[in-house]
Amino acid sequence: MTPPTPPLSLAAEVFGVSARQAHVLAGIDALARAVPQAVILEGGTADERAALGLFLAARLNCRAGTPPCGLCAICRQILEKVFLDFQYFDGGSETIKVDAMREVRRLVGEPPRGPGKRVILLAEAQGLTEEAANALLKAMEEPRPGNVFVLLTPQRERLFPTLVSRSFVLTLAWPDTAEPSPSGGEDDPWPLLHGLHDFWRTGRGWFTASRSRPARACAERVLTELSRELAGFLAGRTDTELGAMLGGCYDPDVPRRLDLLLAESQEALILAVNPAVVLDRLATRAYLWLRR
Repeated sequence: MTPPTPPLSLAAEVFGVSARQAHVLAGIDALARAVPQAVILEGGTADERAALGLFLAARLNCRAGTPPCGLCAICRQILEKVFLDFQYFDGGSETIKVDAMREVRRLVGEPPRGPGKRVILLAEAQGLTEEAANALLKAMEEPRPGNVFVLLTPQRERLFPTLVSRSFVLTLAWPDTAEPSPSGGEDDPWPLLHGLHDFWRTGRGWFTASRSRPARACAERVLTELSRELAGFLAGRTDTELGAMLGGCYDPDVPRRLDLLLAESQEALILAVNPAVVLDRLATRAYLWLRR
């Protein structure tokens, strides 16, 4: 029996935390009581990660008796992303460049302006360029006390391993991807995902399906769903398209190789390789393994 979803506080509602992620709030509160230097919030949707990232920033700075209150000047300024000790970068809208991270490195060499914590929040942190990631790593290695880095990403594997190794990871509930996105559009992964499944079963149709030149966000969602299907198979489930194909595969080493291939594909997207090229390589290599 599924346990009931805990009710959201007023503050959580103000920050836009979804009821599906209510169970994560206890983890956020525990983090705030002994906050590490760097935190990764993975899983969920981009909006859910952003809401919890803002909630954490407010939890670390709100002066109410039970923070965050969602109503004070500090909470409102964080919501509006204008709080003095809050820096917000969005890798989902544009690539996070090295100059911005060099400025962050200079900033965290100073103590926070107020009595709380200075929070450097990077939404969709997989949008860091390699140079920016290296600059961020240097900033994380030498900050003054009172500075906290919060990185939001669909999966920790989308980030450079050196960033992950220095961070505490909190995993949100995975998004429900059992049905296609009602909004469709260029970020909808389902046409490509179905195309991959059909190609692996029949050997036909993939290169026609991939001519749409998918956006990076769409390719990332395809890889996320394939990783979920693979994780389900390794846990004993064969009720997904990929799980059924792996269940009928004679080579027991294919799941391990596919896991490595997905990780390589994720890294290639981080390094700004053309998403169509990444998915074509994934399609053809996995086809050879799954058809044997």
